[in-house]
Amino acid sequence: MTGLIAETQLDFVGNASYVVVAILVVMSLYSIVTQKNLIKICVALCVLSSAANLFIVLLGYRHGGAIPIYLHEAPDRLRVLPTPQCLTLTAIVIALAMTALMLSLVIMIYKHYGTLDIDEIRRLRG
Repeated sequence: MTGLIAETQLDFVGNASYVVVAILVVMSLYSIVTQKNLIKICVALCVLSSAANLFIVLLGYRHGGAIPIYLHEAPDRLRVLPTPQCLTLTAIVIALAMTALMLSLVIMIYKHYGTLDIDEIRRLRG
């Protein structure tokens, strides 16, 4: 019972990584809303995706946990959750494809309009 209580007690050092995730999310959302340059918006979306991946990994972490596939440990020993790790690997691949697609669209927009400023593109479009 004391192990469960010790694991659920929260302190600042244990929450510092969650604070970093929150800061990254807020910064990227602020950049997405306020920036006018398409490249800066793409970078902000990549940072948002990285913050989501970090959050998923943090949810699966267990202090003192063993590797999930290590078979020589006692069956009752605390293990790190493998599902968030698998989800993070999948999310990294999806983020890579999303980034490539966004940047290719930005290149096509630049070729067509000659600018990356959103306001200028709207003005030129009519």
